[in-house]
Amino acid sequence: MIDIHSHIMPGVDDGAQSYTDSLLLAQKAVSEGIHTILATPHHRNGKYENVREDILKRVGELNKMLGEEGVDLKVLPGQETRIYGEMVEDYRKGDLLTLNQVSHYLFVEFPSSSVPGYSERLFYDLQNEGLTPVIVHPERNAELIERPDKLYTLVKNGAVTQVTAASLTGYFGKNIQKFSNQMIESNLTHFIASDAHNLKNRTFKMAEAMDTIEKQYGIDMIDYFTENAELLIDGKTIYKEIPERIKKKKFLGIF
Repeated sequence: MIDIHSHIMPGVDDGAQSYTDSLLLAQKAVSEGIHTILATPHHRNGKYENVREDILKRVGELNKMLGEEGVDLKVLPGQETRIYGEMVEDYRKGDLLTLNQVSHYLFVEFPSSSVPGYSERLFYDLQNEGLTPVIVHPERNAELIERPDKLYTLVKNGAVTQVTAASLTGYFGKNIQKFSNQMIESNLTHFIASDAHNLKNRTFKMAEAMDTIEKQYGIDMIDYFTENAELLIDGKTIYKEIPERIKKKKFLGIF
């Protein structure tokens, strides 16, 4: 498996705090069947700044350490950028890092409770730069849960999305689990990833999520997510199905 979202890089954000933490996360990843992982530290989220050149340097150091420890896990560079208005300008300046550097896919994180009003226009501008915005964990965004048509519009207009494995398996609660499933059923997500931060309460859950998906949707859906992760790191066009609106169920005939 390829895990396209993690906080395995030590000492740069709220993920791994030391090389020991990174080593333990790496060993856990391998035990779940992950052979390649993207290190995607937070950037511009009000607390952490991790620009492109720093990430590339630290990924090299992390791979060297894992090799010396005999851990068979390949770490690739990425970045989880909180949405902000000057993303196009900073991409042109070289501060923003596409996933695995060679691809045109760029992680974009929304605030947990809202979707900024300029998002649609910014995504249009990013796509004009040849980039594909990847909305990370939209299933955990309060506004998108309440107003799923916003997500539908962004995906219909060319954005893609990544759902967190632990969301699918219920670790963030039933509402988020339900919305995650609705996203799969409505062709509104394209990747499953761990967003692993630590081994205590934010671990991988990738094997468990894939088992859940296979039971609910069959092996073809596993192939879809697995192949999309491979295509992403190679910078190729991923598979997409035509997105559909999530229909909110009526309550006692009202709504």
